[in-house]
Amino acid sequence: MKILVTTISLALVWVTSSFAGGGGDILRGSVTVDKLEYQFYDDRTLSWDTYAFIGYDINKIYMYSEGEKVGSDSAESENQLVYSRAILPYWDMQFGVGYDKVDGAHQSWAVLGIQGLAPYFFETRAVLLVGDKGRAGIRAEAEYEALLTQKLVLTPSLAIAAYSKDIREMGIGSGLSNLTLGARLRYEFVREFAPYVGIEWSRNFANTETFVPLNETYVIAGVRFWF
Repeated sequence: MKILVTTISLALVWVTSSFAGGGGDILRGSVTVDKLEYQFYDDRTLSWDTYAFIGYDINKIYMYSEGEKVGSDSAESENQLVYSRAILPYWDMQFGVGYDKVDGAHQSWAVLGIQGLAPYFFETRAVLLVGDKGRAGIRAEAEYEALLTQKLVLTPSLAIAAYSKDIREMGIGSGLSNLTLGARLRYEFVREFAPYVGIEWSRNFANTETFVPLNETYVIAGVRFWF
């Protein structure tokens, strides 16, 4: 808890000073629902991955939320609120707080991350999570947009997670926790709206696999939009 309070305090001080004057820079904001989809396997799962930001070219506030809901009984989500500052062309440093929820269990984190465009145009984000009781984690994801035509876009993606300790009530085990590989093919009727279909493979490892067995390949269908 002390780590979270300290992180919030530092973030407030830095954000207040950074946003004190925008100069000639224009305040901008956007909401992107990057994935809103059904995953078709044993149980139909509704999954989402969204983010929003407000700020200037150098300084922004981001909110991230991703998760899934299986039927009416089970739901889990990962949520983050971070201050983001451009440190290099196409790269931002981020810090803030995170809150994960799995059914009735929850875990709070201090978040330190980096987001940007890696070589060969891979959109990348990686975060270090620090919680109470010596708990820590790393989450990283990358995707690449291949323009097949002016409206047809293929997006392969990778996501990986690892943790320092078991968090049994969250279904999280120490070591490498999960690896997910996917590919989505979307058709952009307009840039702001695109339905898609795809395929994804996800597997849990080590103690996470003991808590929540998972090694599945499934078809997905969804929509991407932003405003």
